[in-house]
Amino acid sequence: MEAAVILVYSTTHALQIEKLLHAHGLECKLIPVPRHLSSDCGICVSISRNDTETVSGLLARAAIEVEGIYEV
Repeated sequence: MEAAVILVYSTTHALQIEKLLHAHGLECKLIPVPRHLSSDCGICVSISRNDTETVSGLLARAAIEVEGIYEV
């Protein structure tokens, strides 16, 4: 799977996103933040690159702020 990651401000945000995406039938996985994107410890949400636009729309409608979505 070609992946993208959603960097979030907190673990709570990551869990909210995971729940939202699963409720809409989208695959996602919580993973450690890739070191080349951030030196902070923490988790991010891994999604399929093909779902990036759909996920962006869902996040906007749910008013969940993220640091960004990056292809990896």
